[in-house]
Amino acid sequence: MSAKELDAAGISGAALRAAYVRCRRINAHHGRTFFLATRLLPRHARPAAHALYGFARSADELVDNPEPGTDPVVALDKLAGHLDGVFDGHDPADPVLAALADTVRRYALDRELFDAFLHSMRMDLDVTEYATYADLAEYIHGSAAVIGLQMMPVLGTVVPRAEAAPSAAALGEAFQLTNFLRDVGEDLDRGRIYLPTTELAAFGVDRELLRWARSTGRSDARIERALAYAVARTRAVYRRAEVGIPLLRKESRPCVQTALTLYEGILDEICWSNYRVLDRRVSVPLSRRLIVFSRALAQRIA
Repeated sequence: MSAKELDAAGISGAALRAAYVRCRRINAHHGRTFFLATRLLPRHARPAAHALYGFARSADELVDNPEPGTDPVVALDKLAGHLDGVFDGHDPADPVLAALADTVRRYALDRELFDAFLHSMRMDLDVTEYATYADLAEYIHGSAAVIGLQMMPVLGTVVPRAEAAPSAAALGEAFQLTNFLRDVGEDLDRGRIYLPTTELAAFGVDRELLRWARSTGRSDARIERALAYAVARTRAVYRRAEVGIPLLRKESRPCVQTALTLYEGILDEICWSNYRVLDRRVSVPLSRRLIVFSRALAQRIA
């Protein structure tokens, strides 16, 4: 993170500045699409975006990639205790939490959004599948919708936040549903199926068939039809999110539009691969990401 970004955000003190730099590195390493989009934010808003991503990613890692010999339940409980300190005005020693605490104070972020997020992380430790989209809604709210709501004060709005909130939540939901489609194989390896099982069953797809496709690398028309339906449903969520972009401050719109375009581009790649997501991880090519970013940057400068 450049000194100009930290200065623009009014972040002082060597330790706190280093904490934000740490979050930026996490974002750059793990969140290629989101990180690229944040480059379009005003300088003063970028550190907060990195802090929020850094916290979410760190919590997610406790569940999906725990350190050998650690208990994810204990780790999440410990993190929840640290959040108490964050919202009580304490300055945590952990750099990610230190940056988060500063961001929470600057933007007066709601504790409930973070509690809901940790609740969904705990669900990942016990729930291995969901029957319907209605059943999945609680998980998506905490794991994704609240991220959009956390970002909303950072992005700023030209209308009351309550008016912009549904679209902000829908954006998080769209990104999460896209992740579910892209990561079907990886999630299956962890014992999880996020795509609702009754929806899959309507196309003749069950866990056994998915495992077969994962292990053999072969395709199946039933899986293709089920994923095509899920892609179409997810695109409808993107449309609900997109109507909220004009409700944001003008300087924040290029970032969100770019993130939306690139993330929805993953759905394009899934379709172009003939829905081969079980034996590979599809992604938007770097060349396409750079083209979308460059166009947005040119428009912002103009």
